Amino acid sequence: MKLGARIFKTGIAISLALFLATLLELPTPVFAGVAAIFAIQPSIYRSYLTLLDQVYGNLIGASIAVIFVLTLGPNYLTIGVAAILAIIIMLKLKLENTVPLTLVTLIIIMDSQSDDFLVFASLRFLTVLLGILSAFIVNMIFLPPKYETRLFQSIHSVSEDVIRWIRISIRHASDHSSVKEDIDKLTEKLVKVDQWYSFYKEERSYTKKQQYTKARKLVLYRQMIATSKKSLEVLRRLNRYENELRDLPEQFHMMVQERLESLASYHEQLYMKYIGKIRPEHSESSGPDAVLKRNEVMSIFVKEINLSTEVEEDEFSVYHLMHVLSALLDYEEHLEHLDLLIIAYHNYHSEEVDSDIENAI
Repeated sequence: MKLGARIFKTGIAISLALFLATLLELPTPVFAGVAAIFAIQPSIYRSYLTLLDQVYGNLIGASIAVIFVLTLGPNYLTIGVAAILAIIIMLKLKLENTVPLTLVTLIIIMDSQSDDFLVFASLRFLTVLLGILSAFIVNMIFLPPKYETRLFQSIHSVSEDVIRWIRISIRHASDHSSVKEDIDKLTEKLVKVDQWYSFYKEERSYTKKQQYTKARKLVLYRQMIATSKKSLEVLRRLNRYENELRDLPEQFHMMVQERLESLASYHEQLYMKYIGKIRPEHSESSGPDAVLKRNEVMSIFVKEINLSTEVEEDEFSVYHLMHVLSALLDYEEHLEHLDLLIIAYHNYHSEEVDSDIENAI
C-alpha cells in the first residue's frame, strides 16, 4: 500500500472524532473513532453519498436493536438474529456498503448494561454519527483531491511508456518477454486510469460555466484514454507478430516504421498542445498529408499481397500483418479525433487549463 492522502485523512478523522466525542462527554468515544474509519472515501462526492447511506443504515441498525432489546431482551441469540435481519434489510435497500458499520451500531446498542436503555442507545447512536460526520468534514477540508491532475498525469505516463516501447519494438531492439510483461502492467495502469476518470467525473461543478467546461473535459479525457488504449493495442500486436514484421520487405518495413514514429510524435505533441505548449492549429500528422501517407502505406501493402500471391509465398504473415495495420490505422483515427477535440476545447476554454496540469509535462 502506498502512503497517500487517504491514510493521513483517516488518521485525522479518527483523532477529530475522538476529540469531539470526548469534548461532548459522550460515553465510549472510541465508537466515534471506529465509525470514522468506515466513512473515509476517496472523493468528496463519494464521501457525501457515504454520509447519507451511513445515516440511513445506522438508523435501521439502531431501530432494529431498540425493538429487539425492548421485546426480546439483550442476549447472544437475539443479537445474532437482529444482525441477520439488519443485513437482509440493508441488502434489499441496496445499502450493502454500510453493512459493517450498521452491525457495529447494532451490537454496541444491544450490548446495553444500563437501566435507562433508550437514553443509552440514543447516545451511542449519536456517537457513531459523530464519527461519520468527522470523516466527512476531514474529506471536505483536508487535502481535497485533485483528480483531474492525477487523471492527466496517469494518462500521460501510460502513453509515454507505450510510445517508448513502440519505438523500440519497431526497430526489433526489444526483448519479447519484457515487452509482454510490461504490456500486462500497462493494462493494469489503464484500469487505474479508468478509476481516476470515474473519480473526476463524480466531482461536482457548482456553476453553469464550470459544468459546461467539465462536460467538454470529460469528453476530451475519455478520448485521451481511448487513444492510449489504441496505442497499447498497437504495441500488443507489434509484440505478437514481431517475427512476421522482421521478415517484411525492407522498403515496406521502413515505411511502417516511419509511420509509427510519426504517430508516436503526433501523440506526444497532442499532450503538449492540450496544456498550451504548442499552438492549437499545429498538427504535424493530420490533414491531407496524413491521408496521402495512409494511402501510400495501403497501396504498398496491397502490392506486397499481390507479389506474395504471384510467387506463391506463405500468406500467413500477410494475414497477420493486416492485424498490425488495422491497429495502426485505428490508432491514427483516434489521434486525429483527439486533435480535433483539443482544438475545439482551446477555442472555448483556453484559459481553463489548471496550472498543475501545465507543469505535469
